[in-house]
Amino acid sequence: METWPKDVGILAIELIFPSIYVDQTDLEKYDGVSTGKYTIGLGQSRMGFCSDREDIHSLCLTVVHKLIEKYGIKYSEIGRLEVGTETIVDKSKSVKSVLMSLFEPHGCTDLEGIDTTNACYGGTAALFNAIQWVESSFWDGRYALVVAGDIAVYAKGSARPTGGAGAVAMLIGPNAPIVFDRGLRSTYMKHAYDFYKPDLSSEYPVVDGKLSIQCYLSALDHCYQGYCKKVSKLTQTSQVDINFLDAMLFHSPYCKLVQKSFGRLMLNDFVRCPKDSIPTKYPGLEKYANVKLNETYFDRDIEKIFLGLSKDLFEKKTRESLLLASEVGNMYTASVYSSLVSLLINKPITELAGMRVGLFSYGSGLASTMYSITLSKDITENSKLCKIIDNLTSIKVQLNKRVCITPESFTKILEVRELNNHAAPYTPVGSIEHLFPGTYYLKQVDELHRRSYERVHGVVSNGNI
Repeated sequence: METWPKDVGILAIELIFPSIYVDQTDLEKYDGVSTGKYTIGLGQSRMGFCSDREDIHSLCLTVVHKLIEKYGIKYSEIGRLEVGTETIVDKSKSVKSVLMSLFEPHGCTDLEGIDTTNACYGGTAALFNAIQWVESSFWDGRYALVVAGDIAVYAKGSARPTGGAGAVAMLIGPNAPIVFDRGLRSTYMKHAYDFYKPDLSSEYPVVDGKLSIQCYLSALDHCYQGYCKKVSKLTQTSQVDINFLDAMLFHSPYCKLVQKSFGRLMLNDFVRCPKDSIPTKYPGLEKYANVKLNETYFDRDIEKIFLGLSKDLFEKKTRESLLLASEVGNMYTASVYSSLVSLLINKPITELAGMRVGLFSYGSGLASTMYSITLSKDITENSKLCKIIDNLTSIKVQLNKRVCITPESFTKILEVRELNNHAAPYTPVGSIEHLFPGTYYLKQVDELHRRSYERVHGVVSNGNI
């Protein structure tokens, strides 16, 4: 290929979440913890969850089918399908292979890509695979479709309120209204046992809470520093800081960690600031001039200082991206992309036009990347960016249409999931009454563990990309 495809990025995006949730205030009372522990301490309002009627296959079937319907895409127009998930149903058969059931009736079987797994990072790895295919000599002119989804559930205890569920689908191709900034990608990976799932019979992970936070913040430091160096090289700017980005989005295990992480970016800017400039840029903080990042992960004084200093910028650049993280919870691989969707539906389009948005993706174990995207300046009525935002207007409507489940019922539903996680044959007992229109649900698992699905009817196509 003589030239790069122009403006490779996101042409369409769809996001789904469960139709039932538990209120975090109610959960605080049920768990007997102090008032505000989940709502203020974690920053969470509600948590979406799935009964035994939904699994990773049904979530991904739902989000792919809905995207194709909403945007009027032909199955034959898609040449690569990548899936990122850590919710494993089968140790061999990929989720992507199940999604082929949507394509085969249309005669479409020439479709590259399979699943990518590494905790919450798999969706980003799948996305990068799709971008690199479009920009490669193997690209045949068709779109790539990226699907990221998970069901995040925890055993009883302090981690359970940080669960959630959801899936996102993104159509990737050239001439996009949401463009990936070429050359601005910084990755940090290493071996760590901060969060992992060694028991293949259980949906629940093993979590080292303190180590998990340390790994997340360390990865953020390394990725941000690497990103700033690449920006500096490309722009010939000596000192790059958080003001280079109009918005900053994060993988969100819980919202309070995101706020602390934003403050940490300002701490990074402080550490990188020439010492003779500190009195001017950071008056009163001269005594911290020699602070070392790797000694501050649990330093409450430093954390408090930079939370305060970054508060206004956090409200401007990040707060609005936390709608879905607060209302639904952690979607694992889809988490950082739910932040993108939240930004798109919360900001006026006049403010979105031309924005440069940073994204930090993290997956335990660990793998992480910081990169950026630029939104189109074209916000005319029929522009591609306007169509994406119009097609996402149903998100807030559906958030309000969800059904609140009591903590007692929530606990029983998770017990049913845990008990029947790998049961075969098995007929799900969860209600389908409250499922959103267009939702796929598990009908049956036969004696050979083969799963069959049905769909709730009622989806209406919104138009074309």
